[in-house]
Amino acid sequence: MEIKETRILKIGQIGCGTVGSGVFKILEENRQLIANRTGCDLEVKKIAVRDFSDPRYVEVPERLLTTSVEEILDDPETDMVVEVIGGIEPARSFIIRAISNGKHIVTANKELMSTHGEELLAQAEQAGVTIAFEASVGGGIPIIHPLKEGLAGNRILKILGIVNGTTNYILSRMSSENLPFQEALRQAQRKGYAEADPSADIEGRDAAAKLAILASIAFNVRVRLDDVYTEGISNITQDDIFFARELGYTIKLLAIAKNEEDGISVRVHPTMIPLSHPLASVHDVFNAIFVTGDMVGDLMFYGQGAGSLPAASAVVGDIIYVARHHFQGAKGIGCTCFDSKPIKDMGLTVSRYYMLFDVPDRPGVLAKIAGVFGENQVSIKSVIQHGTGSKAKIVLITHTVKEESINATIKGLEALPVINQISSVIRVEDTEGDE
Repeated sequence: MEIKETRILKIGQIGCGTVGSGVFKILEENRQLIANRTGCDLEVKKIAVRDFSDPRYVEVPERLLTTSVEEILDDPETDMVVEVIGGIEPARSFIIRAISNGKHIVTANKELMSTHGEELLAQAEQAGVTIAFEASVGGGIPIIHPLKEGLAGNRILKILGIVNGTTNYILSRMSSENLPFQEALRQAQRKGYAEADPSADIEGRDAAAKLAILASIAFNVRVRLDDVYTEGISNITQDDIFFARELGYTIKLLAIAKNEEDGISVRVHPTMIPLSHPLASVHDVFNAIFVTGDMVGDLMFYGQGAGSLPAASAVVGDIIYVARHHFQGAKGIGCTCFDSKPIKDMGLTVSRYYMLFDVPDRPGVLAKIAGVFGENQVSIKSVIQHGTGSKAKIVLITHTVKEESINATIKGLEALPVINQISSVIRVEDTEGDE
């Protein structure tokens, strides 16, 4: 079946690395299918690359390549610029110039949109063009358009997300193969799931950027990357994995956003969740985003969160979205951050807590520990002891309490001579409440 009318939308692409190569591959291989679905032909006119000799994952005709980004940004025939180079600069400057020249933008740049999204969306609005950025969160998982459109009739109450495949793979291997953190990390690097410098992933910054974007859209409040409390997974031990399982939990690096009466809570950190929770079964490099709406209830979006073709699939979806609006003489949905609500201080957030202590096994130790918890109004839900002698371990989980109270408790415990070491403190996200 051929399209009835030939309308051509010309695309300039900046970058042809992992994601960029996937975008070109999908647009070429599925060109007729996309044309039939959109009623227009999507033509990649030019692709800007740093060096013609750089290896690419797909064969690109030499006539399409250029080392001059300006050839794309200033070309009056180019309708849309697709940015897939990542980072803040020069991507920000490129996008601003493209917008000023009246070009629509599709980007997969989470770092840019989580720090300068407000500025770019405002400029696009003024210029009458669309910015789409579905691939900035969750790779191939559709989540931004569902939040902006399909769930627009809901007040979104909560988001819990596994949004970084590298850390999920590491924690999965630590759990299934009883590997220490460093060995699981090396395995991830050997398989290409982790960079040579994995700090953005394992320290939580990648997940924090994605959460800032999700929370801004879900709660209609401007949340920036710097607003997100961030803690990584490098301190998670095999003991933590073991005791979590013993207690009926698993450990995930969760991106958590909650829309509460006194403000927005946004945080990324290792979290224990019950084995019965849907996110507990998300393993390896897969991502999942759990959304709670006041009308729809609980939903989970699951799939591959990274990789050339999954991420490129989201980019191409945005290209099609923008193309449809372009030929209808309309713009896509712009900035939806119309509300103002404070970002809660981390000390005011509430959670349960898992704590692990190394203590000598002698009378009175547990009583002294319990005394410090009592002084700080922290209630203990359960406590168990493992081992004997000088290597005894006490494992406990608190009832729900403010973070500031736990911090005060930790300070008091550190002053106790009967505690050899506070080995771990991990937040617990338990939907079952404080029975």
